[in-house]
Amino acid sequence: MSFDKEKALKMCNDFAKNTLMETLEIVYTDAGEGFLEAKMPVNSRVHQPMGLLHGGATVALAESVGSAASLMFVNPELQEVRGIEISANHLRSKREGVVTGTARIIHQGRSLHLWEIRVTDEQGKLISLCKITNMILPRRASQAPKGE
Repeated sequence: MSFDKEKALKMCNDFAKNTLMETLEIVYTDAGEGFLEAKMPVNSRVHQPMGLLHGGATVALAESVGSAASLMFVNPELQEVRGIEISANHLRSKREGVVTGTARIIHQGRSLHLWEIRVTDEQGKLISLCKITNMILPRRASQAPKGE
């Protein structure tokens, strides 16, 4: 079975409607075998009081792209993804522009996925290095995928 990039991006962007991802204007922009990319604008809406990109907004981007990346490896009608641990090292500040979060799979097990997420600026400079562990669970019968 081949990877369908357009289908993966549509699924991720559809799942983001009416969520924090939409509020932060996170858009999934690229996908492939073992990776997912999303962009987020940096402006006053995601600043901390000193006018810099808030670390929490950066982590929200990282968790959003890392969790959505796991969705590409499961059947959302039968399985759910839950982030169970995230860590972030903030290495550089950013005042305005766009940051890109790129999640790459490190470990893909049946019940756990481990992703590395690199958050970079427009020049590819590393802003934050993050890691997320996702648990893959069977979907409960009472819960339908978002949008149904």
